[in-house]
Amino acid sequence: MKFNIHGKKVEVTDAIRNYIEEKIGRLDKYFENPEDITAKVVIRIVGIEQIVEVTIPIQRVVLRGEERQTDLYAAIDIVSDKLERQIRKNKTRMQKRVDKEAIKGFDLSFESLPEPEEDDKVIVKRKEIEMKPMSEEEAILQMNLVGHEFFVFTNMETGNVDVLYRRKDGNYGIIETK
Repeated sequence: MKFNIHGKKVEVTDAIRNYIEEKIGRLDKYFENPEDITAKVVIRIVGIEQIVEVTIPIQRVVLRGEERQTDLYAAIDIVSDKLERQIRKNKTRMQKRVDKEAIKGFDLSFESLPEPEEDDKVIVKRKEIEMKPMSEEEAILQMNLVGHEFFVFTNMETGNVDVLYRRKDGNYGIIETK
């Protein structure tokens, strides 16, 4: 696996770079062609917290993990374990997947540790919503009024369906569709 590692408000030393490459590099065994994959790692400092974000795009699937700790090395360990758990937890689901093109790039032949209990989550509720065109500000107001963490709306400026969501830091993000 190749790495794109950079820091915000922190210098990425050789020791940090080597530790990240060692820990995140353990995931190579889960990919068919790890040499074709580039993991993007961002290290940030906010207050006393060290934040490590890892994003690994594989074909049409994106693995992403984030961890906040006061110790940078602990954050790296935890985010690496989280990503490995994501792969292991979803192994069965990926094998059953009808659209094999979406999971191309994963080597699902790895031996599992005792399989975690399969969480056969199913869709239990369906909603129909009427989407009227609105501004992003109006969408924020609507989302806050209904008390949800996300809100789907038609953006009046672009005419596209967008998803507004509340971020962990309390701010908002928008996912724009094409």
